[in-house]
Formats: sequence, structure tokens, C-alpha cells
Amino acid sequence: MTVRVGILGATGAVGQRFIQLLDDHPTFELATVTASESSAGKTYREAAKWRVDAPIPDDVAEMEVRATEPDSVADDVDLLFSSLPSGVAADVEPAFLEEGYVVSSNSSNDRLADDVPLTIPEINPGHLDLIEVQRDERGWDGALVKNPNCSTITMVPTLAAIDRFGIEEINVSTLQAVSGAGYSGVTSMEIIDNAIPHIGGEENKMETESRKLLGDFDGTEVHHHEADVAASCNRIPTIDGHLENVFAKLADDPSPAEVRTAMREFEGVDLPSAPDQLIKVYGEADPERPQPRLDRTYADGMGICAGGVQSTSDGVKYNCLSHNTIRGAAGASLLNGELLVEEGYV
Repeated sequence: MTVRVGILGATGAVGQRFIQLLDDHPTFELATVTASESSAGKTYREAAKWRVDAPIPDDVAEMEVRATEPDSVADDVDLLFSSLPSGVAADVEPAFLEEGYVVSSNSSNDRLADDVPLTIPEINPGHLDLIEVQRDERGWDGALVKNPNCSTITMVPTLAAIDRFGIEEINVSTLQAVSGAGYSGVTSMEIIDNAIPHIGGEENKMETESRKLLGDFDGTEVHHHEADVAASCNRIPTIDGHLENVFAKLADDPSPAEVRTAMREFEGVDLPSAPDQLIKVYGEADPERPQPRLDRTYADGMGICAGGVQSTSDGVKYNCLSHNTIRGAAGASLLNGELLVEEGYV
């Protein structure tokens, strides 16, 4: 089965990762790339300042970039991946949905909308059925699914693995790579020899999205997880890879070994881009892992690494890391697209 796909916002940092991940994909065939009006009509090679550490695929390089509007996308495109800025996506995505397109979006708008599935396939695939509620309420012929913020997606799989021990409260401090802000988001003069102890909007995203992802879906709505979540988000001068320090208050009292086992044995999903083992766990012999430079490419950037598990007075603390523009952005939307196909929505 071949599914024809398009990328909305294909020339930016996440759009370029989409192109990299779609190259030689077993199911998806890239048929359309869109960008701003200033890029429309150019070849992709002309329009994109390519920064991914691999060549532009030859067939994509000569594609004509189209305007980001439904009339510019062929009717036989089955699925759209969106990497648009959230302010643009809030206006543009509904126009595609009204025309019957299915959109798997990395943009932050509507992530917390009651009728929009916020999905990590390994964590809450059943939430995808919110699409039925969404279509009833909004009258869309298409469907919209979102993946979470790049910092949220690093932490939540590890939390899902240890929720069996009764998560009551989470505190997390992040050390986030500059690529998470896009190409022009942080200037070199701001970040070199520095750390910035605030990322606008990031803390709220972690605190709210994680509770929706870990919540229960009753067929009509998602009931958010009851745990309290507090986040402190910091930008540091690494290029890729978000490292996070997590402190979990638990109802039970598991040993560090039991926590590591729960993470290591956490089941993945059978989708083309999913890693065989979602969470790679470092033990007591590797207290200095994970590290961005050493671990961000685990499972081709689609996995999560964890380590430094220690007991605290009321739970555990540990570190976790993922590649923020692969697993945390384009790769997350790609997996949601594969789940949409698996569940028959595409």
C-alpha cells in the first residue's frame, strides 16, 4: 500500500526533518511540499536553506514548492504533515480539514482542544478515536491529530513506564538544545558561553500536555491524569538533544532496579518508524549517561534514553533524553501518520 503525502511548511527545520525521514519510507510517498508565498514556484533546492546532515533527496530537490493552501495540493494526497508555526497553522490547518484532508501536525495550536487527539503511538493510541468526536462537533470531513511538544515527548514515555507505581507528582528541569527554537530562534551571541533559564510557553506545555497524554479516554473525552506537574525549562548551547532531570513522587516505593526494569520493558508499537525498544536505560555503571552528543541518535533518533535512576525520600529521580527535531517533532508526526494508516483513518 502506498500513501501519498504532503508537507506543509517544508522548508523549515522540522520540514527538512520530515523530508529526511520520508526518504525511502515503506508506505509514504512524498507528493507535495508547501511553504510561504515567497518560496512558492521555486524548486525545493532553491527555496530551502538545507541544514540537515544528509543530502536533499534528488527527487525532492527539483520539486516545485507550492503555496500553503488547499487549492495548491492535489486531491489524491491522502495525508498531510504540518510543521507550520502555530500562529499560521491555527488559520491554515482548518482550511485543509474542511476540504477533507487528514493532517498529522507538529504545530502547537489545538493540542489541548477537547476533541483533538494528542497522541504518542506507544503511549495512548486509543486517543486517536477522538477523531470521531472531532468530526461530529466540527463538521470536518478530514481529521486532525497532534503530537506533543519536543520536551514533553522526551519525558512522557518514561512516566508512562513507571505509572504502575502510582505517579502523584512530577517536577522536571530541562536542558534544551538550540534547534528546538528553530534556525533563527536563539542568536549565537545569546547562547554561546551561556544558558537561558526560561523558554516562553514551554513550561505550560509540559505541565498540561503530559497530563492529557497520560489520561484516560472514555470514548467521548480524555480525563487528564491527576498528577501535579511542575516544569522549569532552560536553553543550553547544544545543537540537538533535550536532556531532562525528572523527580517523580510515587505512591509505591520501587527500587531503582525496578524502575529501570519498568522502563526497559515498556512495550513499543509495530509501526515502520518505531524503535524495537522505545527506552534505552543506563544502569549504575553509567551514571553520566545519557548525554546529548552521545545518545541523541539512539534508534536513529526515534528512541528515548534514560539513566541516573536514584531513590528519593518519596519516589525516584532520573535523567532522560531524546532527539528533539526527530523524535520530538517530525518523527513524532510521522509515527502518528503511520498510526492513522494502521487504524484506517487514511
